Amino acid sequence: MAKQVLAFRAHRHAVREGTLSRLGVVFMLLACTMAAAAQGAQADDPLAGEVTRFLQQTQQAARNSDYSGVFTYQQGASMQSSRIVHVVDGTGERERLVILDGEPREFIRHNDTVQCLVPAKELVLIEKHRMDRFPGVLLGEGHHLDDHYTLRLGKHPQRVAGHECVPAEILPQDNLRYGYRFCVDPESKLLIKAQTIDDRGEVVNQIAFTSLQQGSEVQARELQSSWDMRGWRTVELPTKAVDVAGLGWRVALPPGFVHSTQISRPMKSGKPVMQMVLTDGLAAISVFIEQFHPAQESRLMPKGAARNGAMSIYGTRIGDHWLTAIGEVPADTLRQLVEHIEYVPPGGAPQ
Repeated sequence: MAKQVLAFRAHRHAVREGTLSRLGVVFMLLACTMAAAAQGAQADDPLAGEVTRFLQQTQQAARNSDYSGVFTYQQGASMQSSRIVHVVDGTGERERLVILDGEPREFIRHNDTVQCLVPAKELVLIEKHRMDRFPGVLLGEGHHLDDHYTLRLGKHPQRVAGHECVPAEILPQDNLRYGYRFCVDPESKLLIKAQTIDDRGEVVNQIAFTSLQQGSEVQARELQSSWDMRGWRTVELPTKAVDVAGLGWRVALPPGFVHSTQISRPMKSGKPVMQMVLTDGLAAISVFIEQFHPAQESRLMPKGAARNGAMSIYGTRIGDHWLTAIGEVPADTLRQLVEHIEYVPPGGAPQ
């Protein structure tokens, strides 16, 4: 159980020290790449349904407006606070995210380039892809969200972090995904609070601003890192696009989910790990595929399912490979996904 708790925490932590275990590498990659599912949400799409239009408005507010503040994320028994500054200027989007609890960590983003700062190691990890975070929640364009979710707007305003907001529920139409409760600023359309709800109506995680400034109240000087990075080591995390199907993997996607990202990365040992990111527009699942070595079995997650808050994980062996699926979906969704994955080596039979 301790290893599972550590893994769940690693999913939310941005980086880890250079001497990572195999499992640590996998979850570090997930933390830095899960949000790569987010690509170009379009506002005012005439073909979009009400769920999609609602989320596209909040996404555009998260990308196109100036705001700063502190938000708190609660997952299971753990809680973490972060400070965010987001400014749009003549060069595009600029953002600084500082983790306020535990090991110091900081993210600095300019458009699609993200620097993950690890002060304890005097290390900067660079990712070149879009990384939307709260208050942005839409992954991809979300054109088919209305096929799987229903929007229900609240009638009575609420108050969060000193701001009035309009409540909304986005309810799943099946048991493969969670529901959500949002509270949105009625003027700016910025998302102020988000809760994830399971099939019993219980809150399994939540994230909300505890302080918030918008517009002219935001100071661009807050984008400057508090760390002097002169002399720090800079590492650009290498990735290579892969065709999972072309490599012999047969993946039956859950209804409504599509492939967003398929990449391969080298681990510290030099061995590659493949990552598939699947999304339905709100929920995201990462599936990691790596070679299985019996001598290192103790360093892998236990076989089967585990859960912490909204985060589920499922691990299993397929032939000479180990698969780890993780995402904010019910554990049974991951089980169905992984158990229906087949590997067919060239000229061979399914494993």
